[in-house]
Amino acid sequence: MEISLLAFALAFGLAFANGTNDVSKAIATLVGSEVTNYRSAIVWGTVWTVVGAGLAAYVASAMIKTFSHGLVQTGTIIGPTVTLAVLTGAIAWILFASRTGLPVSTTHALTGAIVGAGFVAFAGEGLVWSAIGKKIALPLLLSPFLAFTVSLLIHPAVRTLAKKWEGACLCVMPASRALVAIDTNGSTKTLFQATSLSQPIMAIPSQCGRAGLQGLVVGLDTIHWISSGLASFARGTNDAPKIVAMLLLGSTTAAWPSMSSQLTAFGGVAIAMGLGSYFGGLRVTKVLAENVTKMNHAEGLSANLTTSALVLASGSFGLPVSTTHISSSAIIGIGLLKGWKSVRWTTVRDMALAWVVTLPASALLAGIAYLILTRIL
Repeated sequence: MEISLLAFALAFGLAFANGTNDVSKAIATLVGSEVTNYRSAIVWGTVWTVVGAGLAAYVASAMIKTFSHGLVQTGTIIGPTVTLAVLTGAIAWILFASRTGLPVSTTHALTGAIVGAGFVAFAGEGLVWSAIGKKIALPLLLSPFLAFTVSLLIHPAVRTLAKKWEGACLCVMPASRALVAIDTNGSTKTLFQATSLSQPIMAIPSQCGRAGLQGLVVGLDTIHWISSGLASFARGTNDAPKIVAMLLLGSTTAAWPSMSSQLTAFGGVAIAMGLGSYFGGLRVTKVLAENVTKMNHAEGLSANLTTSALVLASGSFGLPVSTTHISSSAIIGIGLLKGWKSVRWTTVRDMALAWVVTLPASALLAGIAYLILTRIL
């Protein structure tokens, strides 16, 4: 199948739409637990999303195979019109959801669009329904329950560690080549000190003001920032290959015409995801940060650790889980630990409805797009 410029443009459009909806999943806890403001959180999530999406070119071959030819019968001819219809249907639904503030799944949207366009194009006979059920539907159905359970299991440990850490910090001192712990009273204890000039600790000076030390402070806020960056990175590595795979839809080998085509695809998708995240990610982030449950440091950290761990693990096995489902379910699980009334169930209801509607809506939009495109192309 020839990869047309229009297909590239639509793939980048889908990546932009993905950014507007999905950047929120890893950074909402930063705002919800009052670690930082919306703009700083979005910039942080954008940077690590782009990094993850770019590196996906080297670590996500399994995901590309699943979406490019694992769902289509061998020998089925997939014309460019089908690819364009799939991309159009997914873009339309995700942009609509982002505009209305609903966190939806790009994986769900792509799956629905593939089924919708395939059903109209060849009456569904070219689709591998068993693979759709086993490789996509089952992981998507199980991932919310898994995230919910994992967040409930790890949060007590995270909460205990957070209580011990609260008010304390580590100070990295470049001048002295030392790592110093500072407790809640400002007392210090040297944990490590290099004995050789060839063993610098860090090259960036800052302030450990409370104890009168010069160095880089690592506190609970820092750990939360790191967990959010890791979750954003995981999201990038999970979502970028699904989008890029649409350019190889129906291929029997998932091979690129040239290395430059592959680099252009992943580079363009990474940049487009970043642009969508930065310019359009605010609306959905507000929903997850403010309208599900209130969070503190430990709760936000637990949700991010759950999200990053499950998304990275599933991506390495080529299982297309939804970052949306995992992140949202982890946040809901954390809220339930504080009691039933701590969760805003009207928001959860709207989110769940959007998840259910995503598959048929994107399928319908892709089917309509196919009918239109066959008449104008």
